[in-house]
Amino acid sequence: MADEHTTGEGAAGDRDEPPAIGGWRPPGRVFNGSGTFDALAALAVFGDALLERFPFDVYVSKTITREPRVGNPPPRIAETAAGMVNSIGLPNKGLARFLAEDLPRLGELPVPVCVSVMGHSGDELAALVAAVGEREEVAAIELNVSCPNVESGLVIGQDPGETARAVARARALTTKPLVVKLTPTASDQAAVARAAADAGADALSLVNTFPGTVFARGRPLLARGHGGLSGPAIKPLALAQVRTVAAAVRIPVIGMGGIAAVADAEDFLAAGASYVAVGTANFRDPLAALPIRKALRAM
Repeated sequence: MADEHTTGEGAAGDRDEPPAIGGWRPPGRVFNGSGTFDALAALAVFGDALLERFPFDVYVSKTITREPRVGNPPPRIAETAAGMVNSIGLPNKGLARFLAEDLPRLGELPVPVCVSVMGHSGDELAALVAAVGEREEVAAIELNVSCPNVESGLVIGQDPGETARAVARARALTTKPLVVKLTPTASDQAAVARAAADAGADALSLVNTFPGTVFARGRPLLARGHGGLSGPAIKPLALAQVRTVAAAVRIPVIGMGGIAAVADAEDFLAAGASYVAVGTANFRDPLAALPIRKALRAM
């Protein structure tokens, strides 16, 4: 069933002024990809100089889970000819310590904070959204739906029904803007995007990493054997998915996947994105997004 969220090619791709995300209007078009820029670690190294030259308009936290996670064993990252394969495994302190220790400090950044959360069940996701949504430091919440639901066995973001149920439950728990980060492995991206929009998502972000692996001396290089490919290698794939999703919904799209220069960001805006996110380029240069931010603000 279509509503004000769905159908209408190009509606979210206005180059003059990006649309609001729910009732929130970000101060600019450039986000970071979740997990690609540790603002607290960067502050420890660069101090106030980072605050004066913060490279993003919105800061997206690393993905938080209800319980602490140590992440995957090393090696976790392997460079490729045109990108990177990672299998980091979402290491984080868990919800309670994030709220007590990290969020107050992130709230002191010079830009709004979007907190990324992921749950393996409806109850986990509900606990995360309810707790994060109560905090005044949080401008928006990103739902990472790339994980399997332990209750159904399905990857939430690959199935329109699973996606709709997850978003609807989150929508009922908070008035904060909800950004749903889609998985690139859904067989019908447009159907999942429409399901998220109809269930109450305020924006969609894509793409996440694509499944991949790297071999060295006849063996997988990463300890887990495989991971997610990101960087310039996936840009054509990302552009195609962004174009498909932007044409399927009327809510804003945050496009990412291989953005390392102003021209890359412009390509994503031309494909229908209203906002862009810089990810893998941050590993090479923590200020890689700064010229993109300046250029898009001058548009």
